[in-house]
Amino acid sequence: MQQSSFIKINPADTVVVCLRPFKQGETIEVDGRRIEVCQDTPMGHKLLIADTPEGSDIIKYGYPIGHARSALTAGTWVNEHNLKTNLSGTLTYEYHPVDEQLQIPFEGRTFEGYVRKNGEVGVRNEIWIVPTVGCVNGIAERLSHQLLAETGCKGIDAIHAWHHNYGCSQLSGDHENTRKVLRDIVLHPNAGGVLVLGLGCENNQPDDFMALLGDYDKSRIRLLVTQRVDGDEVEEGMRILRELYATAREDKRETCALSKLRVGLKCGGSDGFSGITANPLVGEFSDYLVVQGGTSVLTEVPEMFGAETILMNRCESKELFEQTVHLVNDFKEYFLSHGEPVGENPSPGNKAGGISTLEDKALGCTQKCGRAPVSGVMAYGDRLQATGLNLLSAPGNDLVASTALASCGCQIVLFTTGRGTPFGTFIPTMKISTNTPLYTRKPNWIDFNAGALVEGTSMKELLAQFIDKIIAVASGAPTRNEQNGYREISIFKNGVTL
Repeated sequence: MQQSSFIKINPADTVVVCLRPFKQGETIEVDGRRIEVCQDTPMGHKLLIADTPEGSDIIKYGYPIGHARSALTAGTWVNEHNLKTNLSGTLTYEYHPVDEQLQIPFEGRTFEGYVRKNGEVGVRNEIWIVPTVGCVNGIAERLSHQLLAETGCKGIDAIHAWHHNYGCSQLSGDHENTRKVLRDIVLHPNAGGVLVLGLGCENNQPDDFMALLGDYDKSRIRLLVTQRVDGDEVEEGMRILRELYATAREDKRETCALSKLRVGLKCGGSDGFSGITANPLVGEFSDYLVVQGGTSVLTEVPEMFGAETILMNRCESKELFEQTVHLVNDFKEYFLSHGEPVGENPSPGNKAGGISTLEDKALGCTQKCGRAPVSGVMAYGDRLQATGLNLLSAPGNDLVASTALASCGCQIVLFTTGRGTPFGTFIPTMKISTNTPLYTRKPNWIDFNAGALVEGTSMKELLAQFIDKIIAVASGAPTRNEQNGYREISIFKNGVTL
């Protein structure tokens, strides 16, 4: 229910979210009751609308977001100082499936993409240099600059070298994570040509790594091991890159069904409006895309804590439910194994924006995946197999999670933010602001404004604009991070470094 100055998200809520700053002594009317504001309260933050005894739950989005640290009166500004998380360790879950039918028409929309030999579709046609080990980052960068200077990037979309620190001095899980993510980047359909650049003595042995690629297109993916080159490895690298460039520049966009589109769902620098504007908008698009036969992927497992049962009960099968339970509990065990509490979140920026506990954050975060059933669950580094809504194991860190979404096969990341962020991963990273002031202040960062939802624009109207925007990006329109050249990768690390 929306009022002129606040929103009550769910009828069961015991808080409202401020659409403007409130001064101490002001009054609001909620459900026929007049409540006096006890403290100055910033925009995006929560006001309590029911007296709450010490230890009792406070409700937002219809679910508990923690409990009161002490007895609180209606009109109190609810924040991290008087609200405490309910989260602790791992839990036992029961499967109570929810089968909600999405009432969304199939529209047969299309976009213009690059159809690859294996049937996958890219939304960009780029030349990439992928080091097998961080030791050759400098050579990779030199090659990318030299190819750009020589060609002017004419006929293709971009040329990039993807720096990372790994590929050697790693053990077991970390080593395999690095290999899998690098494999996924090499095979990504947004690349029209890839030079895999090795050193030769690294743990990530180049020949073994190439075998990990499986049956790849050898006209598009080439290997150079620099220790095996007699003389100038840059000259040899340029020879190969010129061949890859000549092939890639002949590629043309073709009309593709929207069912070929795969988007990653991510939020960062969230605020009190994230769960009201941008995340629900992305959730509506996710549902729309699923009905069109496309695919969306939700990650940030620690930011599911407190909302995980919503996702578990949307799993299409008991097997997927069990996989989701492991997805969540395994990440909790990861926290606990390092002596860290599972509720050590949100960030200082989140708190300043109006998010007070991890449950508060999670219940807003998970709205990015709408109401569609969960049709797939993936481990970190896995590549997409199922269409529809998928869950992916990765942490909440923006760079790590966005890289994981891209590496699993998403061609675009939809990234909602209330505080703002300039970064992008190795695929287009489209920023959606939760509030209009951010969109106005940072037009060089933000691609789309969801803040219009609290300013009179209907969800139906804004969703139509959002769909058009995403199709335009998929068809070649650059995102802000691409225009700025802000693109990088980050690989998840857990264990020791030798």
